[in-house]
Amino acid sequence: MQTTITINGVTVQFPFIPYECQRDYMGKVIECLQRGVNGVLESPTGTGKTLCLLCATLAWRDHFKDTISAQKIIERLNGKEMFPSNPLSSWGQANADGSTPSHHSDVPKIIYASRTHSQLTQVVNELKNTSYKPKVCILGSREQLCINPEVMRQESNHVKVHMCRGKVSTRSCVFYNNVEEKSTDTELVNNIVDIEDLVKFGNKQRACPYYLSRALKQQADVIFMPYNYLLDPKTRRAHSIELTGSVVIFDEAHNIEKTCEESTSFDMTPYDVASAINALTRLLGDQAKEADLGESSFQGLKTDIQTVVKIKEILLNLEAVLDSFEVPADKGITKPGIFIYELLERATLNYNNKTTVFEALEQIIGYLAGQTGIFLNTSGLQKLADIIQLVFSGEVSASSSDQQKKMEANTAQFKVHIHQDTSSQKKQTNNDPWASSSTKKAGNILSYWCFSPGFSMQDLVNQGVRCIILTSGTLSPLDSFTAEMRIQFPVSLENSHVIERDQIFVSVIERGPDGVLLSSAFDRRFVPENLSSLGNTVVNLTRIVPHGLLLFFPSFFLMEKTLEFWRDKGHADRIESVKPMFIEPKGKGTFTEAIGSYYTAVNDSKSRGGIFSAVCRGKASEGLDFANTFGRGVVITGLPFPPKMDPRVVLKMQFLDEMNQRKIPGMKFLSGREWYKEQAFRAVNQAIGRVIRHKDDYGAIFLCDQRFKNKDAQLHLPSWVRPYVRHYDNFGNIVRDVCQFFRVAQKMRPFLPKDPVPEGASVCSASNSQLAFPQSSSSSSNLASRSSYTQKAKMLDTHTSTLKRRRTDEDTGVASIFKQYQSQTTKTKMKSGNLFDALERVENRRETNGALGGHTQSNLSTLSLQYDKRMDEMMRGGKRKIKLVQGQQPSVSVGVSGDEKSRIARKFLEEMKSSLSQVNFEKIRLALHSYKKNDNLDTLLSETSLLTDDPHTYSLFRGLYLFVRPHHRKRFDEKCQELTGTGCGYKPEHSLGKDERKSGMPSNDVEASGISASSSAVATTSTQSNGEKPNQGGPKKTQTDCYATRYVQASFLIDVKRALGPEGSAQLCQAVYSYKATDNYENMVAAAVSLFTEKDENFSLLMRFAHIIRPHHKEQYKAMLRELMGRSTAEKNDDNESK
Repeated sequence: MQTTITINGVTVQFPFIPYECQRDYMGKVIECLQRGVNGVLESPTGTGKTLCLLCATLAWRDHFKDTISAQKIIERLNGKEMFPSNPLSSWGQANADGSTPSHHSDVPKIIYASRTHSQLTQVVNELKNTSYKPKVCILGSREQLCINPEVMRQESNHVKVHMCRGKVSTRSCVFYNNVEEKSTDTELVNNIVDIEDLVKFGNKQRACPYYLSRALKQQADVIFMPYNYLLDPKTRRAHSIELTGSVVIFDEAHNIEKTCEESTSFDMTPYDVASAINALTRLLGDQAKEADLGESSFQGLKTDIQTVVKIKEILLNLEAVLDSFEVPADKGITKPGIFIYELLERATLNYNNKTTVFEALEQIIGYLAGQTGIFLNTSGLQKLADIIQLVFSGEVSASSSDQQKKMEANTAQFKVHIHQDTSSQKKQTNNDPWASSSTKKAGNILSYWCFSPGFSMQDLVNQGVRCIILTSGTLSPLDSFTAEMRIQFPVSLENSHVIERDQIFVSVIERGPDGVLLSSAFDRRFVPENLSSLGNTVVNLTRIVPHGLLLFFPSFFLMEKTLEFWRDKGHADRIESVKPMFIEPKGKGTFTEAIGSYYTAVNDSKSRGGIFSAVCRGKASEGLDFANTFGRGVVITGLPFPPKMDPRVVLKMQFLDEMNQRKIPGMKFLSGREWYKEQAFRAVNQAIGRVIRHKDDYGAIFLCDQRFKNKDAQLHLPSWVRPYVRHYDNFGNIVRDVCQFFRVAQKMRPFLPKDPVPEGASVCSASNSQLAFPQSSSSSSNLASRSSYTQKAKMLDTHTSTLKRRRTDEDTGVASIFKQYQSQTTKTKMKSGNLFDALERVENRRETNGALGGHTQSNLSTLSLQYDKRMDEMMRGGKRKIKLVQGQQPSVSVGVSGDEKSRIARKFLEEMKSSLSQVNFEKIRLALHSYKKNDNLDTLLSETSLLTDDPHTYSLFRGLYLFVRPHHRKRFDEKCQELTGTGCGYKPEHSLGKDERKSGMPSNDVEASGISASSSAVATTSTQSNGEKPNQGGPKKTQTDCYATRYVQASFLIDVKRALGPEGSAQLCQAVYSYKATDNYENMVAAAVSLFTEKDENFSLLMRFAHIIRPHHKEQYKAMLRELMGRSTAEKNDDNESK
């Protein structure tokens, strides 16, 4: 539904009711256009920036045309207003000076530039969603648009250019010959087309898409192009781009500084010079052979032989001049920019002969490109032609003073740098396998580097543009950005975001779970403790961030070294046990495959998501759409400063410091240090922008470097991020708050996946507004499953693996089984029997119902202050004796009702099934059945020996003691002691059968320790502190209940000491003391989470720590467990607790 709004007198058609920040943005755009002034506008990704930019610009253009039409009507009415109630003067200004345009030819063209064609494709898709239907064209290179098979077979781009030009000039390209006829086709003219559409039309009509786009440009209202087409003077001339009176828009302008500098810089290598000399030598050699045979030489070449010889002489002189410099191996020689004229003058190339040489080079390159036979590399000749265009730009008079002024103006922002070639001639290997040995020599590289993006921006202004608008999601801080551009920006905007507070979580993680400071600083980046702590941090974040997680490193080198360390030390395995990891490659070809695999993993409803490891300034941080589940979290592992020793970085900083020292009136320059810092934070901000992609998206940002805690560093973050930055001193608090954030976000904004994009769609072509899912080329079944289910606001159950793997502590074995005694609240009369009978009944019920018995729902057991005291003493490791009561002491299964035996058996099966694979579980179950029938302990020991192969399953093996018949218990206890190092607490009375016990065995000989797992695991306690003896007054508690409680407590204490060591145990003990004294749940649980999440194997202790939690905090703790560990695992623990 279209909405009509009026902004600054301009009527704008918008696809929906705009947000306030969108109105503000469109207002600034229209202000720039009406006043004819430049603007720099920052609006966060996800605010509909591109849509607002298109609608506002096209609305103003329509208003401009309407103003002209109205003016013409008034002229015909002899000055009378056609609509007296709405005079023309009330329509708002169309021109910057307030004058009214009089001709339709005055209507400005809109030149819309973005960084890449994939980004332009997204812009075109946005335009299709509006009500505006302007005439458009999109410019591209022959590489993208040519469909002539012969031309496209050429590997070198400049060879394609000259072969294409040759075919066009001779009209030997059938596709070009059809351009004039097809350029007026209504299918092409009346539709909004992008690169892909243009190529499809060209193939269908057998017309050249490259020249079709140039034909459309003449009548287009909006021209789309990559912004290097505008900033590179050579490319601008090649495409005949007319800028006078045009509105120039640079979208995604955060990279424009680098593009401006690179488009006006060059590096001429020894290989470039040698290959150019080699090409001319071959050309002259062929001419000599033809002359000997009496044939006409240089047919098709309009350059005489003397000119060819002269150009070769220039190249030989240039090679000799460069080789004459004695360049230190560790650094180069730097000269002022104007030195380039002196150097080229030594090679006899100057303003006087530059036109002749350039035209001759164009002729020679075109001639060689059209020759058949062995491929001849002409890249060196093309490089020389490009250098002439750049260095000798503009015309000068014959006056030497005028030439000097022109040269000084041309080179004021440049440096000449001569340095040794250390590239091992990769270009020779890739481009010219037939090159002679002369092209393989080592030598010096001539670099001519621009250090001010303002050089290109001022050139655009000089072309007579109406206004320039720079916009992006990450331009902050704007003052430093505009200072680099060297032109005025009267209009500026730092826009707010459309998201609410509950949609973003930003934290500075100063220390990892182990307390080690995190830093990517040069002196710490490869310190093992730092890498290990970062690895532990990522492991924990992997567990608690659902779906897709993006991991950004400062550089490829640092990423490779970090991942190598993690693989060696096991961190990578721990990460990949939760989510598969995908790594950004350096090459273009393999990137699509890597990102496609990541998207597929996140799309898979059976997976927990994925991790994509990438680098700041890499492909993943630029323009890719990680909306919704594809980017729930972004981890920044450090500040990506440019390489400090890179010559170009060093010279850039020196250049800025020199400009500052000159103190030019009206000009403000950054210092070298300020620029260096800005580069790092702009890269960080661009990576951060991957996480929130639209108004209903949500995600977390983790800044894992201690330097982010500084206020100055946080001021460099985007304005919409700064208010939400939190700093944590304790890693446990981060885990707690992140879990809470995602729980709330998933409840408030359940994500409904849209239909998948069509099969074969590009990974990068999804529109930002449509937020279509990026499509990989693999597994259409994954897409089907993706579209068939709806993600609901569940906790973090399917997203975190945590304890869904095997349990690692006593909680899975005897201790869990004994908890069943505590949960007995009613006594049900059943046929008595042993645990084998209970096991069989449970299995029969399971087979009937199709699952294990349901969990018993009961209230959480209440922990009194006496319990806190006992736990307090237990944490100190104290032991106290049990005072036994009168009455018969049961053995392991005596005095337990049939109903409770069933619960014990069911619990044992559940614990085994959740801890073992299906195959191993079946082995144990069948072994127990076999033992029941055959009474063969040796067979049972043999078939259950798999439980003794791994210390993590020792507790399950000891749990079998409950099912061993009395006459085998002593032997089983000895075997258990031998295999696991801990016995089952065997006592002689455990060997008594049912009849023997009925015969009147004295119960007071029974020791309490008989039911504990081992003598070392017994936590003997005294009588209750209120003075009452057990079973006297109040709720009756069986002795078995007491023993089970003591066992759980003692077992937990032993495992804590073993897992955390003395220091960690002391920290936990202190936290429990403090909790008991202050009842401060937040501090206590933060400390516990920090200690227990450092290692995977300690996670189960966090579940068992629930015994410490007081009743009024139980529900809160259970909720945290569900978020941290997953629903199914936490629910099992809840069931244990309730019982």
